[in-house]
Amino acid sequence: MKVIKNINYLKENTSANNLILNSSIIILIIINVLLVHSLIKNISGTFNDSDNLTETDKSKPRIQVEVLNGCGISGTAEIITEHLRSIGFDVVNLSNYRSFEIDNSIIITRNDKMKNAEKFAAAVGLDKSSIIQQTHPDYLLDITFVLGKDYNNLIPLNKRLH
Repeated sequence: MKVIKNINYLKENTSANNLILNSSIIILIIINVLLVHSLIKNISGTFNDSDNLTETDKSKPRIQVEVLNGCGISGTAEIITEHLRSIGFDVVNLSNYRSFEIDNSIIITRNDKMKNAEKFAAAVGLDKSSIIQQTHPDYLLDITFVLGKDYNNLIPLNKRLH
């Protein structure tokens, strides 16, 4: 009789252990499925066209801009910076240019993404002829904008003045 009780006890104990093991396996499978889904989602996101930044999508990196005052008129670079930030550009530096004798504003693209420079030119009201490409691996920004004495013709200042 004792042997039968021990066998019944082992059967009950084994069934409880199987239930715990099966539950653990199911939980681990669910966790793995979620991890694989997240990995696939992240990998597929890195293959999107990062050169096309025409949308103001918050998930995409913003175009980083440096604004330099080359006209010498106080406050103009701040107005440009305020406008650029309001339309989604990331102005990371605001300073004076080495000279205040710049007649025409200049857009200097610091990488191979000419579409970004063209988008920037359209945002400030300049044409493509104002874009100069000077790529350098040490620059961590996309565009340097040198504000010239033609600042009255630029969209952000034109709106303010009229």
